Amino acid sequence: MLNHLKLDRVLFLDIETVPMVADYEFLNPRFKKLWDRKSRHLVKKEQTPKDVFPSAGIYAEFGKIICISAGYLVKTDGKEQFRLTSFYGDDEKKLLKKFLDTVEQKFKSPDWLLCAHNGKEFDYPYISRRALVNGLHLPKVFDIAGKKPWDVRHLDTLDLWKFGDYKHYTSLDLLTAIFDIPTPKDDISGADVYRVYYQNNDLERIVKYCEKDVLTVAQLLRKYKGLDLLVDENIIVV
Repeated sequence: MLNHLKLDRVLFLDIETVPMVADYEFLNPRFKKLWDRKSRHLVKKEQTPKDVFPSAGIYAEFGKIICISAGYLVKTDGKEQFRLTSFYGDDEKKLLKKFLDTVEQKFKSPDWLLCAHNGKEFDYPYISRRALVNGLHLPKVFDIAGKKPWDVRHLDTLDLWKFGDYKHYTSLDLLTAIFDIPTPKDDISGADVYRVYYQNNDLERIVKYCEKDVLTVAQLLRKYKGLDLLVDENIIVV
């Protein structure tokens, strides 16, 4: 599978997001009304929009990015190295600009591809939407408006696993179990990010989790291609 794909021309990425404010009560009246409307399908019996507000981070209109981790393969003295780096902080515009500038400078060649798990449904559109909200320029690899499907340079390990089955969803954690890849959920999971950020004030912990996800996506794509996993000594955090 994917015999034509050059792994050293793939930028793997993952994002972590939280609601735009720490609590429903901090929303201005206009956004409260909009969240009340948006959250109708999330609210279960005896719940209120306030109760489900921690889930607001999954929506680019009500959330913000606090971390983008990215990784790519390089060959040094004939050996493969996987280099990981992260862009993170409380200032979304600042971290987004650093990330997008890096993409524009180092990964703008048309043979570079993006890769994320569920990236087509989440990571790529979320980054693009928040960039526009913050008044930032979109690099060509993210600006897909008017492009033909075969010109969009976005890989998605979930989409690849579907094999055309659009009703099928498989979590990254389940795929790691299937392919015997170490789980990235050994400390926290996506459901914990809101608490760890707003209540524990531990962004560094979230960054480490995000980097694990990026590495896991790279390992999964290697398995799709029938390759061995990267070993720890060849994984570099920069």
